[in-house]
Amino acid sequence: MLLTLRAAGLRAHRSQWALPGGRCDEGETPAEAALRELHEELGLQLGPDDVLGVLDDYPTRSGYLITPVVVWAAASAGISPNPAEVASVHRIALDDIEQADAFDFVTIPQSTRRVIRFRHAGRFIHAPTAALIYQFREVLAGRDTRVAELEQPVFAWK
Repeated sequence: MLLTLRAAGLRAHRSQWALPGGRCDEGETPAEAALRELHEELGLQLGPDDVLGVLDDYPTRSGYLITPVVVWAAASAGISPNPAEVASVHRIALDDIEQADAFDFVTIPQSTRRVIRFRHAGRFIHAPTAALIYQFREVLAGRDTRVAELEQPVFAWK
């Protein structure tokens, strides 16, 4: 799984952990947008046959509706991050997301919903990214798990 740290100069969600992605252009499907964004952000040139499917939509506190598109790329696929959008790229092994302690849930005074966190490289990655990774893990394990009710930390609400 490829995870990015967003560039510090971006207008929104700068310096935050994220899966590659972005907005749909006019007339684009979520899958088409995902493939275009992978190319723009990471230089990965993939096609429709590389799309495995989609996960549940995730509504964010900042007003976006994320449609996670799952694609497959060979481990040998070349990655060339666009420095205007990506500060760094991190490969996350599926074994890492399957660990019992990979995710935790905390409460915050601003919400009755649980905040999900994913541990990576000694840091916490929060929703929406953590929620999408968590649902992917659950799908891999054959569990039907929904994540739209999982909360984001307050810093991500803007």
